[in-house]
Amino acid sequence: MQNNLITWYQQNHRDFPWRQNEDPYRIWISEIMLQQTTTEAVIPYFERFIQTFPNIIQLANASLEEVYKLWEGLGYYRRAKYIHMTAQIIVNQYNGIFPQTYQEILSLKGIGPYTAGAICSIAYHQATPAIDGNVLRIMSRIYLLKENIALNKTQKKITELVQDLLIGYDSSAFNQGLMDLGATICRPLHPRCEKCPINTFCKAYKHNQQMVLPINIKNIKHQEIHYITGIITYQNQFLLIKNPTGLLENLYGMIQYDIESPYRFIEEFEQQYQIPISIVSHIADIKHVFTHRTWQMHVYHFVLNEPIKGLFTLDEITDLPISTAHLKVLKAYLKTK
Repeated sequence: MQNNLITWYQQNHRDFPWRQNEDPYRIWISEIMLQQTTTEAVIPYFERFIQTFPNIIQLANASLEEVYKLWEGLGYYRRAKYIHMTAQIIVNQYNGIFPQTYQEILSLKGIGPYTAGAICSIAYHQATPAIDGNVLRIMSRIYLLKENIALNKTQKKITELVQDLLIGYDSSAFNQGLMDLGATICRPLHPRCEKCPINTFCKAYKHNQQMVLPINIKNIKHQEIHYITGIITYQNQFLLIKNPTGLLENLYGMIQYDIESPYRFIEEFEQQYQIPISIVSHIADIKHVFTHRTWQMHVYHFVLNEPIKGLFTLDEITDLPISTAHLKVLKAYLKTK
């Protein structure tokens, strides 16, 4: 099975800019970007990022705001913060040289078992599993595993299976072969089993269970929050705040309150900032979906009668890292002008 998969990968692998060499820095950046994001969406971000920061030292010396600006639109901004922190750790503790052991890499900020395994196997050809959703699905079908792959005990079992499969084989080609197989053939829906290079080893295919497996049932509570979101202007400037710790940390955005009325917004704002504002109009109702929550933003235009700290022109805003949710808000306002 391993030989079939590796041969298939060598002949059919997808061409991505991070596969041009085995530089652990490029592999690391690509793997972090690919978390929760499609390969097609990542390619232009990756190319801009590497062009701006071609090595770890330049990344470590950059400001966090510069990193956030390049990340703008990719979402899950904590990834960008951890990339910046890890680059500084590697420069300070490893003299700018990417560490080479699984445990050292795993100890870095923002790097979990999958990413550490991917870096070790692809960059250093170490026999380390890289277990993501693709691998969980493939192994569930190959071995006809009827356990829920969302559970830690099932993931541990699959990790051990892959660890054994790697012994004596090219771990880079094998792990990347699983990634490509899951993306192009062993898909979640409508797998192309007749084109699979390892279908003769697949117990799900043999027993016609490939449309049933994997069992992947997650117990996730999704929260919906309604905000009054304020486009607050003074002459040709917009009031933006820098988000504190938490969701969208360190990104700029509009002021919003979890309240039921724009008139309550005025009360909350004036109490917080000790400066009066007036309401002008309702702009739009905008929905923005995160992984575990949805924002329903009811956008209103308010005006200040005097300047306040945090005002930016549109030209200045283009240089700030702004959340995608609040870029939608700004665009909705500009459409009305």
